[in-house]
Amino acid sequence: MEALDLFLNNHFSESLDKLRPRSKESMYHALIYATVLEMQAMMTFQHDDIVHAGNTMKSAQEVFLERPFPQLHAEVCYAECLLHRAALTFLQDENMVSFIKGGIKVRNSYLIYKELNAFVQSDTAFKGPNHKHLEGGVSFGIGAFNLTLSLFPARLLKLLEFAGFSGDKEFGISQLFTGATSHTLRSMLCALLLLCFYTFLSFILGLYWGAIFLFFAGRAEEIKGNIDEAVALFEDGCKAQQAWKQFHHMCYWELMWCFTFKKHWKMAYFYADLLSQESRWSKAMYVYMKAAYLSMLPDTESRPFGDNEVDLFRQVPTYKQKIAGKSPPTEKFAIRKARRYKASNPIRLPVPVLEMMYMWNGFSMISKQSELTEGMMETLLEAERILQAAPENVYSVDDTCVILLLKGLCLKNQGQTQTAEDCFRQVYSSEKKLKFDHYLVPNALLEMSLLYIDTGRKEQAIHLLQKAKKNYKEYSMESRTQFRVHAALTKLKADTNDQDEITTL
Repeated sequence: MEALDLFLNNHFSESLDKLRPRSKESMYHALIYATVLEMQAMMTFQHDDIVHAGNTMKSAQEVFLERPFPQLHAEVCYAECLLHRAALTFLQDENMVSFIKGGIKVRNSYLIYKELNAFVQSDTAFKGPNHKHLEGGVSFGIGAFNLTLSLFPARLLKLLEFAGFSGDKEFGISQLFTGATSHTLRSMLCALLLLCFYTFLSFILGLYWGAIFLFFAGRAEEIKGNIDEAVALFEDGCKAQQAWKQFHHMCYWELMWCFTFKKHWKMAYFYADLLSQESRWSKAMYVYMKAAYLSMLPDTESRPFGDNEVDLFRQVPTYKQKIAGKSPPTEKFAIRKARRYKASNPIRLPVPVLEMMYMWNGFSMISKQSELTEGMMETLLEAERILQAAPENVYSVDDTCVILLLKGLCLKNQGQTQTAEDCFRQVYSSEKKLKFDHYLVPNALLEMSLLYIDTGRKEQAIHLLQKAKKNYKEYSMESRTQFRVHAALTKLKADTNDQDEITTL
């Protein structure tokens, strides 16, 4: 626990130094030592770091197997280690065999957690002095599995249930909350997972603080629309430590979006440029964003570092990568959008920054601050004016529909419900005229259904959500849209159940 404290307060090397001497003899030292190395590997994406973390996890498992006396503790550590090894397997290799191996590790881990949970809940469980750490480990595993699985779309969840998995979101949250509020080895891990859920996944979705807590505090302010406060926290997160640059990259990404919301295109470009130079996550995405920000500047305004948006857009496909055998969906989207710049006289994208901002649910971020929405609406109206004045071309309908979808979101934020609905409906009615951006139609249906939910038209909302879910396949960012559709349908079901209970009472 002292080593975890050091890690969470930015003393990364000291944390590893404290764990390393006992990592061959103590199963908890072995587990946490391997976990810290795995977190480093996850963020660096360096092959050597991934291999080293994987080998350390294997060594840790050997330590667990040599400790038959504290059997239950060894089993919960083993289950946790299996999850870590599965994640590293997915990172390291890009073939189906690796996926099968990783899947087997995940399933075995899940089954161990289920058995341990049944045992600790039984009256026969012996409660020794370290029993709370065992319970904390089980709460972390059961909570993580239930929460994660509950977020999957129903179609995929049915397949997982067939394989023996199940997911209950409320139960998962309650288990993690129990783990987070108990003073055990996994308390901080449970708390961090809950923070990740509430500040990332569920979003549709002074004391000295460590960098990671500053990051989550920044996310919380960003979600509330307090962009200046978020910027200050992310900048403090960068200053808090220098050992792990990957924490900086997380902050750079959020700072890029914060300055996007404020329409400070050059500042946003600056952070996209930093990411393109330092981060290994998706250079294609970063270069695309650099080009997108430059394209938002007036033609008469100078470009930083002598960059040119057309040249940058043309570079995007050259940075295509594969993670676990597949290209990230956002990267594929960026590459597809950048293709139109291959022509000798390319037709510019109208609002590429705002379009990508939609993909990351940015219009919900700015909904709390009216001036941010007004700024985006001004940009969209100017883009619409330029588009209407230009000669018609092969992209005209698609570009018009992109602007209409985003205008609808701004109008919704401004409370202009009917006008927003008209925008979404125009996109839907243009379905057969679209040539490239087929993702617009299911997303227009999704946004119209969310508008209906807000105005109490639940039956109409369900009808549109089902249409978006069943009638459209093989479009850009499909998984992200399907997750949002699933979340909306789940919320409607929950609201309906609550109303039924109230009626019954």
